[in-house]
Amino acid sequence: MNKNEYLSIIEGMIFLSGDEGISVKQIGEALELSLQEVMMYVDELIHMYQKKEVKGFEIVNYGGYFKMVTLLKHKQYYQSLFKENVAKLSKSALETLAIVAYYQPITRVQIEEIRGVGCEAMVRKLCAKALIKEVGRSDAPGRPILYGVTDVFMDAFQLTSLDELPKLKEISDDFDEEDIFNTKYKEKNPNED
Repeated sequence: MNKNEYLSIIEGMIFLSGDEGISVKQIGEALELSLQEVMMYVDELIHMYQKKEVKGFEIVNYGGYFKMVTLLKHKQYYQSLFKENVAKLSKSALETLAIVAYYQPITRVQIEEIRGVGCEAMVRKLCAKALIKEVGRSDAPGRPILYGVTDVFMDAFQLTSLDELPKLKEISDDFDEEDIFNTKYKEKNPNED
């Protein structure tokens, strides 16, 4: 097979893989190519799409899977066509999702310890939206379920890997600088003087 045939076949494979995408390994196995050869062809396809003057698609890598997606700059037109009601996540859902993303694998109890409130319903909601999933069981007593983020999460936040998440700020040891307990606003005890 020549180079153009490989490019054409790989482009078709990426298109046919749909929302799930296709990995370099899957392409390599199907075409009996090394991972390096596949990456060379995929990189060339990406470059070809970037060079095209008229295009409606691009090839992207989300979580190790290549997908063909519509251009983000045309999003408003596609949304008006389908008039989808994209459900927004509440602040508490985003907090829970962020905790899972940064600390996975993590149990529901550990999430609750970090958030300071119960989150059983929120975990169920995020699982139902396929943003998080069960990834195993902890060795802790009762063997609680461990949660992690999904490919849907990676797609939604356009991440190739979790390393792309912003770094968490380190908590300051200097409590005078950050008055986290609001001691400045404590009422004065009238019996003290």
